[in-house]
Amino acid sequence: MKMTRVWGDVMAFVRRKGNLFYLVHNVRRGGKVLQLHLARLGDRARITDEVVREVSKKHPFVELNWRALREQLSTRVDLANPNAPAVQKLVSSLRALNLDLAEIFPPLLRISESAAVSRELLVQLRLLQSTIQVKLDQFGRGRGRFSNANPPSRGR
Repeated sequence: MKMTRVWGDVMAFVRRKGNLFYLVHNVRRGGKVLQLHLARLGDRARITDEVVREVSKKHPFVELNWRALREQLSTRVDLANPNAPAVQKLVSSLRALNLDLAEIFPPLLRISESAAVSRELLVQLRLLQSTIQVKLDQFGRGRGRFSNANPPSRGR
């Protein structure tokens, strides 16, 4: 395939095909528009650092506005529609994570044969805790349509 240098503000977009998402970009060659598949994003449209590295390596002449693409994707989940597949999957994943975490007991970590596994699990739990706290703050009380989603606070 002949390499074509692409200049200027290139706006790739995410396309859904079946149950999968792809990062694509339209290229004009010989008067025809061809769709260049930059990356397969999987069943959730998410642009990770790995996707950025992969696309930059595979298509070095295509300059993309990664921040704009990430912002575009972050607004795709419509939390107002409880029947939307993305919302259903998110709720299901959160429920499964809650059940998985409930089964972890500190004594099991102490008897783990690998100290590295125990440390990594604790690091990930702390990261999850901080992420959850940020999200709870973002959905804080009295902020729009999510204000009635907060359960009454319990005295501690």
